[in-house]
Amino acid sequence: MDNTLTIAFTGGGTGGHIYPGLALIEALRTEGGIFADARIIWLGSKRGMDKTIVESAAGLNIAFFGIRSGKLRRSFSFRNILDIYNVFAGFIESLLILKRERPRLLFSKGGFVSVPPVAAAHSLKIPAWTHESDFSMGLANKINARFAVRIFLSYEQTLDALPPRLRGKAVVSGNPVRAAFYSASSDERVPESAAKARAFLGLTEDAPVLFILGGSQGAQEINALVEQTLAALTVRFVVVHQTGGGEAAGAATDRYKPFAYIKNEMPSLLAYSALVAGRSGAGTVWECAACGKPMMLIPLAGSGTRGDQVENARYFERKGAAVCLVHPSAGEFLSAVTALADSPARLKDMAESSHKLGRQNAAAFLAREICDACLAG
Repeated sequence: MDNTLTIAFTGGGTGGHIYPGLALIEALRTEGGIFADARIIWLGSKRGMDKTIVESAAGLNIAFFGIRSGKLRRSFSFRNILDIYNVFAGFIESLLILKRERPRLLFSKGGFVSVPPVAAAHSLKIPAWTHESDFSMGLANKINARFAVRIFLSYEQTLDALPPRLRGKAVVSGNPVRAAFYSASSDERVPESAAKARAFLGLTEDAPVLFILGGSQGAQEINALVEQTLAALTVRFVVVHQTGGGEAAGAATDRYKPFAYIKNEMPSLLAYSALVAGRSGAGTVWECAACGKPMMLIPLAGSGTRGDQVENARYFERKGAAVCLVHPSAGEFLSAVTALADSPARLKDMAESSHKLGRQNAAAFLAREICDACLAG
């Protein structure tokens, strides 16, 4: 009989529902012993980026299983009829996979694809844990929380907002971030990390870097702000711009470095930057916090969003780690960046506040929790 320990993960639809899970698996692998060789499986969407992201996670050895899923909508739509079928089909597929694999537990990172596996785990009496990255709980996690035996949260205030019946099984853990973001900013690695960033950017000497994140899939609003203010920004900074596949603001120069997408170099570039500007998805804000970076946050806001990015940005602003700008004009964006550039003391204070928020290593904490649960039962 095969006694290999199996642990299941689920989540997807966006990178924000996958990368924290990968950070946790990375931490779990470093625990050694049976966890270094444990069979890790991931139940994600058959469509979209889930399979590519999970299977490209170097060295983590994750088996991916694609399931059908339906988007959960709060408003009426005829597409809900088809999606009800897809959710049910995903439940049956998850049931068959989990019954065959018999994982010790299922860890969910949320997103609409996670609901069928969590429900299936509950029906099989497999303990399901769920984690919420954002300031307020999304619809999928509100459903998952009903089936989960443990709920993990990134913010203390989210715990306070939970119904009393759920509060007893909830723990504030922070949001898992890959170890590379912590090590890039550690005292012993700073010179090495800075040298790596300068080499990637082609810089021959230290220069203040404004790192602008247009998102992995682009953010038209942010890219337009860069285009309208680039001439002024490059007077004060070397502007590193992740365009997300959108149009660059101009040709690459010594002072403007556009990239469609940055992956392996992200930790060292964040650690090297003087200021980071971008959206306020959970991944962005917590990776910046892990590196102790001051942030200029421009949250996705308005129709089509539940407001989670605004909530994330306002929280980091209240804690002194960020400036939040909702739908800023080019003039407002430039004025805010200039004000920070003119105030090194404020940037330093913001960096210290960011570092305080990011020093809780959620991935390591959650890995130990999983280890303890598996060893106990």
